[in-house]
Amino acid sequence: PGVPRSRGCAGARGSREVVPTCERYAVRRLPFGRLADGDVAFFERLMPGRVVTGQEEVRPFNVDWLQSVRGCSQLVLKPQTTAEVSQVLRYCHERNLAVNPQGGNTGLVGGSVPVFDEIVLSTALMNRIISFDRVSGILVCQAGCVLERLNEYLEEQGFIMPLDLGAKGSCHIGGNVATNAGGLRLLRYGSLRGTVLGLEVVLADGSALDCLTSLRKDNTGYDLKQLFIGSEGTLGVITAVSILCPQKPKAVNVAFLGCQSFAKVLETFTTCRAMLGEILSAFEFMDEKCMELVERHLKLSSPVADSPFYVLIETSGSNSTHDEEKLNNFLEKAIASGLVSDGTMATDYKKIKASHLRERITEALTHEGYVYKYDISLPVGKLYELVTDMRARLGHRAKNVLGYGHLGDGNLHLNITAESYSHSLLDAIEPFVYEWTARCSGSISAEHGLGFKKKQFIQYSKPQQAVLLMQRFKAMLDPKGILNPYKVLPSAH
Repeated sequence: PGVPRSRGCAGARGSREVVPTCERYAVRRLPFGRLADGDVAFFERLMPGRVVTGQEEVRPFNVDWLQSVRGCSQLVLKPQTTAEVSQVLRYCHERNLAVNPQGGNTGLVGGSVPVFDEIVLSTALMNRIISFDRVSGILVCQAGCVLERLNEYLEEQGFIMPLDLGAKGSCHIGGNVATNAGGLRLLRYGSLRGTVLGLEVVLADGSALDCLTSLRKDNTGYDLKQLFIGSEGTLGVITAVSILCPQKPKAVNVAFLGCQSFAKVLETFTTCRAMLGEILSAFEFMDEKCMELVERHLKLSSPVADSPFYVLIETSGSNSTHDEEKLNNFLEKAIASGLVSDGTMATDYKKIKASHLRERITEALTHEGYVYKYDISLPVGKLYELVTDMRARLGHRAKNVLGYGHLGDGNLHLNITAESYSHSLLDAIEPFVYEWTARCSGSISAEHGLGFKKKQFIQYSKPQQAVLLMQRFKAMLDPKGILNPYKVLPSAH
């Protein structure tokens, strides 16, 4: 934000212009082919009316949701079928044209937009539900289905999606799988590595890999789908997904609590897990700075006032009387023992309100200027220490340093805001944040992936031998390197 555009490259919307990614990060374009008129003509014959070339029309596909990175693509393709994706990639492979697969473009690490002039392959029109089995709870759908639409469809059948994200109104299930998105329901239903049963993927040379099984048990050879889950579009383009969906809970309750210290947040979690057991579906925490920004920028008020920390607990079960009794017993104990200073068990109206407070922190942060975002996994006991240490390290150089996240699975979202992007501030944050995380045996990316912004830091979480093996997989499946280049794996020196 606030920096000038370079010529010949579409900028962000309005006044929030961003330097092209390749300039800010001094990355060099790899020797891919250049788009020619004949290429555009081929794609227009293949999918008439679904080829986007105008600068203004292409602009939104070049800029990420945070408006922090920007590419220079001149072409967006919108296939509707796996066959069309195959033909696109076969052609691009022959012509050595780089391709950037893109779903809802809600990623936070620069993985979903071009770096240079890669062709954007959008799954937006691949939004068909193929089948749903109400006995097994298995949904098969195209990769471009929006997560919220899928959940609405399933709720009508008495089921829900096993994941829930703040970006659910925009993100695509294919993108969720490609990034192994976590979210609010992971504590209860596990990660996509467990709930995704099968995938259909188009490889870099255009060949389609049909592993779209709807079996919960299939122990025949290597589990190839796991290669593509979390690969961020660098090994293949996911075109369809088979996913196991849980039944919709008959009783959902939410409690919103205030705690006077992070130590009490941790104790509350231990007590909560012991007393709520099988009905606990989410345990989220946020600090007072998060709440302050949500209230100031989004005009949402907290049901609990003036606490250094806030906790959102969700229960999901089949018996409302049983669940409410368990939750009430927990709340009574938590308040009586001094773990919780204030709290409310949600009515339907407050339930929506409390849930939105947590989900909309990311949105509130965008009103603060430039946001440096870090998605870290840490041992639960050390989760907030990173926020405290970073606050002390940066002092007045940062506008805000705040933390929130999924305490139940040790996932911290560390956010640092400033009026505008500053390279000196970035140098003060990185690699300190990754070194700190590595010392605690944590992961530098809990659920957002590595994308473009974190690829050079993978060694803080993975040994060199693992990175070399990943590079061998990439070379085998995409020998020309045309799929989402400059992402996930570190550049060769």
